[in-house]
Amino acid sequence: MANYQNLLVAIDPSQDDQPALRRAVYIVQRSGGRIKAFLPIYDLSYEMTTLLSPEEASAMRKGVTSQRTAWLKQQAHYYLKAGIDIEIKVVWHNRPYEAIIQEVITGEHDLLLKMTHKHDKLGSLIFTPLDWQLLRKCPCPVWMVKDQIWPDQGSILVAVNLSNEESYHHELNLKLVRETQALARQIMPDPEIHLVSAYPVAPLNIAIELPDFDPSVYNHALRGQHLISMKELRQKFCIDEKYTHIHEGLPESVIPEMCDEMNAGIVVFGILGRTGLSAAFLGNTVEHVIDHLKCDLLAIKPDGFACPVKVAKEQQ
Repeated sequence: MANYQNLLVAIDPSQDDQPALRRAVYIVQRSGGRIKAFLPIYDLSYEMTTLLSPEEASAMRKGVTSQRTAWLKQQAHYYLKAGIDIEIKVVWHNRPYEAIIQEVITGEHDLLLKMTHKHDKLGSLIFTPLDWQLLRKCPCPVWMVKDQIWPDQGSILVAVNLSNEESYHHELNLKLVRETQALARQIMPDPEIHLVSAYPVAPLNIAIELPDFDPSVYNHALRGQHLISMKELRQKFCIDEKYTHIHEGLPESVIPEMCDEMNAGIVVFGILGRTGLSAAFLGNTVEHVIDHLKCDLLAIKPDGFACPVKVAKEQQ
């Protein structure tokens, strides 16, 4: 059950404002816990300077690390002054996503927060390659924070997969709703939690190639199956029917539209974390959806997720 008490915030070194740190402070002020503000840094020029001895290069790296540590302490100054428990940590590492995930593992953090940027024209979020790596590979839940204030009376949307294609979707749906309810009790005063699911209509080419195929019958049956599955899910958690939504269409269209309609502050997804050929051939549905989001995102892995990033022995 979600009870986020040990938070890791991945600091954005490119700007002075840190929305992810603000969101972490918001959480611990309401439920307690501690925060670690973490920044991996790397400058290839220091590694390529052949005129410096190893000792001199090491001293220069330490100097840069010290400068960034001082900068980060300044970022957290007002929170520290207010008595918020924030640990500052800056490390030299040439792969930021590995450094962050290794810190999650060694520090036994139960939530990772990171800022995402908003596309100025479209309002949707821009996810960087670092964001994708963390979403796919981080073993703990990942909260991607939008750089604006939480909306007034903002609701929480849970995107559930109600297809019967894979059995693991059912267990993941249960986990998503269970952890979302726990999160809501932890940090928000009586928020609305909505369950949202989308189903695709029958492709037109099937009706052309198979004259006896009736798309309307197929679509009706598919909607019926989703309604039954949604009813079973909501009843397990005593959620009123008016907070459940099933819409015809692709998830990447339906879910962002529902987020706008429901004034969502955050949408919760289950993400399988496929990588390599599996991701290339099968795709990650969530990744098509979140390109169109305009609100925060919380990505949760299924039980038994195997993190592909390993921790070096000297870090353990």
